[in-house]
Amino acid sequence: MSPFDVNRIRELGPAMASEQGEADSGPSPCGACSVRHLTFCAPMAEDELGHVSKIVSTIELHPGDPLFDEGEPADNVYSVTAGSVKVYKLLPDGRRQVIGFLFSGDFMGLAHNDLYAYSAEAITHSAVCRFPRKKLEQLLERFPKMERRLLGMASHELAVAQEQMLLLGRKTAKEKIASFLLMLSKRSEQRGQTPNPVAVPMSRTDIGDYLGLTTETVSRTFTQLKTSNLISLQPANKVELTSIDALRDIAEGI
Repeated sequence: MSPFDVNRIRELGPAMASEQGEADSGPSPCGACSVRHLTFCAPMAEDELGHVSKIVSTIELHPGDPLFDEGEPADNVYSVTAGSVKVYKLLPDGRRQVIGFLFSGDFMGLAHNDLYAYSAEAITHSAVCRFPRKKLEQLLERFPKMERRLLGMASHELAVAQEQMLLLGRKTAKEKIASFLLMLSKRSEQRGQTPNPVAVPMSRTDIGDYLGLTTETVSRTFTQLKTSNLISLQPANKVELTSIDALRDIAEGI
């Protein structure tokens, strides 16, 4: 079964929350979650999920719906359970820097202070679990294994951020796009999805704002890779990596 029903999402208003918390006597949303093994809830035993269910609510989003904005009170933490979300910062001169793309199992919203350091917006029809920050902190104290899992995911997020710094600072446009496609392929495989063809749901502008390129340069580079028979553009925003070894060589500057 799909982790979410697109037809149901289309019936909902933008960013409408389907609350399933303490006041809901229905079945636990955690027990039916098809991506729980990817989330920070994964270490919880079946008989412990009730504690999570009591504090979680689900939100379903249309493409372009904001989840939270930079500078808002960081009252909640979120875990993506379906779809894709981009996180970004607005620079003082009005430019936008996309700092990440999140998929099933990824989390967002952790803050060092009381305000969100970035904004989050749905790219595709998406679903997220929302955890009140203070209640989650109490739950982490009670279940250290959940806290360890979250810390491990945070460490991975830091590694991804460091990799992006390399992309922005040292690579050419073609090296950046090749690295980006290989990264998406690897992340799809880690989520148990097909790594090739790879889903590329974000726009060329989003990709440019992530890699530090103009939209025109992103489009031109995709065309160059296609003309060189290294990729093939498929329907439904998918890209077939027709020569993975060659893409790896390009990504590594060989």
